[in-house]
Amino acid sequence: MAIDWQPLCEIIKSHESFVLTSHCRADCDAVGSELALAQILQSLGKTVVISNGDPVPEHIRFIDPENQVRVLGQSGQDGAVEPKELWKIDVLIIVDTSAWVQLGPMAEVVKAFPGERVIVDHHVSQDDMGAIEFKEETAEATGRLILELGEALGVTITPEIAMPLFAAIATDTGWFRFSSVKEETFLALARLVAAGADPPGIFSALYEQHSLARLYLRGRILDHVVSDADGRMLSTHVTQQDFRETGAKTTDTEDAINTLHTVAGSEVAVLFVELEPEVTKVSLRSRTAFNVQAIAAQFGGGGHKAASGGTFAGTLEEAQVAVLGAVRAALG
Repeated sequence: MAIDWQPLCEIIKSHESFVLTSHCRADCDAVGSELALAQILQSLGKTVVISNGDPVPEHIRFIDPENQVRVLGQSGQDGAVEPKELWKIDVLIIVDTSAWVQLGPMAEVVKAFPGERVIVDHHVSQDDMGAIEFKEETAEATGRLILELGEALGVTITPEIAMPLFAAIATDTGWFRFSSVKEETFLALARLVAAGADPPGIFSALYEQHSLARLYLRGRILDHVVSDADGRMLSTHVTQQDFRETGAKTTDTEDAINTLHTVAGSEVAVLFVELEPEVTKVSLRSRTAFNVQAIAAQFGGGGHKAASGGTFAGTLEEAQVAVLGAVRAALG
């Protein structure tokens, strides 16, 4: 193991209550890691609260059937958790992000948290969160790190732990097709399957239960594709009008960008999603040595060399001009 888990094991053994959080618009790696870590801690007799800045996206709610992930809010709101409740807890663990901007409303809670802070993450980009960090940037998913932590703690990996961790690793590797996949990936997956993870069931829940609106939106995304830099860069976008006319949601753009890499010769893929008139989500993917994390960093984003993104403060058109211009310049 690249990470020495002993210090975190000691923190866990010496405290009784934990709050877990992750980034907004959470994916399976974020939520799966939270849920599995919660199960691991609870098996040791610890009290655990999971609190995120926004709800679990609808298309991955299957991994949280008991609605364990609560949303930061005011008392009286269904399932909401208040900051004052979280500040009474011993330890706060942030998974799958090291960036303030990605925490959304939870950022202020973390900044004011009086107890010990811990980060478990695999992303390159990071901020100083005043936390003890357990990071492995070469790991394909935070889910694999949570598995290693559970094993270091001597916890039996149950089906309830194995299922969200398998989903975490599978989605963050594009169902094992990204360059981040290595021998350790499949060894970890084998342990999870032996512990009760059901790959066919997880695949069906992830990719075979979509709404018709999501399918219609995928058609719009493909219709907007533009080839640039002699075919080395492909980009596309989604407007608010696209969402209104198809009935789709922002979460329905999940994984759409990877379709652009099915075109021969493409090196960089860029997806722009108009969240608001002056707010644009930007996702970048690379399947060569081209470093998209360096592009995202220019606009306050982050991630990995092969997969990065961020939120652009400007119109869709402004984001396209700025980001695509940066990619063209980097491509030479």
